[in-house]
Amino acid sequence: MSSLLVAGTTSDAGKSVLVAGICRWLYRQGVKVAPFKAQNMSNNSAVTPDGGEIGRAQALQAAACGLRPDVRFNPVLLKPGSDRQSQVVVLGKAEGTVGARYYRERKPYLAQVVSETLAELRSEYDMVICEGAGSPTEINLRASDIANMGLARAADLPVIVVGDIDRGGLFAHLYGTLALLDAGDQALISGFVINKFRGDHSLLQPGIDQLRELTGRPTYGVLPWRSELWLDAEDSLSYAADGVLGRPAAPVGTQWLRVVAPRLPRLSNGTDLEALACEPGVAVRLVTEPAALADADVVIIPGSKSTVDDLAWLRQTGLADAIERHAAARRPVFGICGGLQMLATRIVDNVESGKGAVPGLGLLPLHIEFAPTKTLATPEGTALGHPVRGYEIHHGQVTGRAADLDPLIATGAGTEGYVRGVVAGTHWHGLLENNGFRREWVHRMAKLAGRTGFQVASDTDFEARRVAQLDLLGDMVEEHLDTGALLRLLDGGAPAGLPLLGPGA
Repeated sequence: MSSLLVAGTTSDAGKSVLVAGICRWLYRQGVKVAPFKAQNMSNNSAVTPDGGEIGRAQALQAAACGLRPDVRFNPVLLKPGSDRQSQVVVLGKAEGTVGARYYRERKPYLAQVVSETLAELRSEYDMVICEGAGSPTEINLRASDIANMGLARAADLPVIVVGDIDRGGLFAHLYGTLALLDAGDQALISGFVINKFRGDHSLLQPGIDQLRELTGRPTYGVLPWRSELWLDAEDSLSYAADGVLGRPAAPVGTQWLRVVAPRLPRLSNGTDLEALACEPGVAVRLVTEPAALADADVVIIPGSKSTVDDLAWLRQTGLADAIERHAAARRPVFGICGGLQMLATRIVDNVESGKGAVPGLGLLPLHIEFAPTKTLATPEGTALGHPVRGYEIHHGQVTGRAADLDPLIATGAGTEGYVRGVVAGTHWHGLLENNGFRREWVHRMAKLAGRTGFQVASDTDFEARRVAQLDLLGDMVEEHLDTGALLRLLDGGAPAGLPLLGPGA
């Protein structure tokens, strides 16, 4: 029944990986542990075995606990479709799209869902490790908060605050996060964790000592910066524009395979590209300029939370024309989910964008129409001679197609995915995570692109890479954090009599 909340000074401070690391460490100690994030805002999501939808970070944290994804691990998921509106997913099911003002009106209902779900998990598991959202010191939102100090106060959770020292200004972030909170919130802030440190630890220690003098709270540890930790990004903001994804290894053969993906404004499940970026000799770049396609071997159009709006962005930037020229030059183009929909001849969307019928890129003779009910599934099949599994999260449905299209995937229910010449696409996410399919796909892409010197590695195992990352996180917690103090927090709650700071208190 023990729990704690990991909060962060900012978004992407390290909350998700720290929760995953603590979960992995506890799991390896034989503890029955589960993750929990009351409210997540992310377009990177995963499908649970029972057909629900949760944040992808919580699916990774579940794996760290040796568990399958469960909608209760992330009871409220917000999927932004624009700067002003988000789709609201409650216990795995979409409940409509709302703006910020209307969403606040729903907070009492959502707070009850969160409270009941956490109580249920705490009754089933020995320990529940909770992750906050953004920063706990978003004082403009504190009155309706259900994910940070609102959750901690309601469930009496001790809180540790993690900050990213690689961004600079960390001690000010940690001190200010505490000092702006009111007295009741400050009483639960039990200490700090420093993330992504590189360098001589002795140079950091005077700051840690002074932070304790100023706040009366310990720093539970300093996690080092590790280049291996880049898989399963929490959201699309983690993907830099016009940059190489991951840490590409040198090619096995004599040539690289150059893959380019538009860095869509509403990029969804960009994690599809991560398995490809694990392949030696495959350089995957996220781009925003059409010139970047000039030397690309393969173009992948990834998923989108707002297909029609992101298609308009492709046209505004000139990327749409560049993709069409790429295909006309007989170089491969591959669309995933929203990317497949953009390749179609015609899209009818009265659900996400409300813009009705719009022309697609016309590279695959398909008609797409958006349905009010979202498809959520974890299908299996065979593709390119290999067994495959994936997951589906989409409103768009194929309502018409040319008879001469070839199928990409054979399933028990028929076929999925479409191929015409060098252009192909599928609604399945996660397809490239299947080792056999990915190797064959990469081999064929290199052949189409004329990369005769490229050779596919025979031993890249994406799932093993993911497990190794989880084990690395568990090792980092064990080696670099005061795990005894963490256990005392979990068992005993926040220490009594912690100093209170102004101006918040």
